[in-house]
Amino acid sequence: MKKPHRLNIRVTSAMLRQLEREARGHGVTMTAIIETALQRYFDTEEIEPLDSRVIRRLDRMELRQADIERDVAIGLETLQHYIFYWLTRTEPIPEGERDAAHALGQRRFDYFIEQVARKIRPG
Repeated sequence: MKKPHRLNIRVTSAMLRQLEREARGHGVTMTAIIETALQRYFDTEEIEPLDSRVIRRLDRMELRQADIERDVAIGLETLQHYIFYWLTRTEPIPEGERDAAHALGQRRFDYFIEQVARKIRPG
């Protein structure tokens, strides 16, 4: 353990009496009280009230939520345009081939859902 540094400070007589009284009353040294006070002074988390920290954190969460909502809206808009383009550019299926096309489409859709489920499954 490092040897602590000596520090000479000047305080008023009233402050010294209060410091001595608090040290005796709590069974700690005056050094411990001063170190704790300095630590709290330098630690901004301790100085800033809890409600201010909560409000600041909520503001950051709100900004992240707005980013997520924007990204989801962009993704949905992109998907909408892709589907619209695909539906307008795809030729209709002749009447005699619709059942086979429907069966093929169902198999492809089921495979697609399996792929998505595998990707999002936990673990």
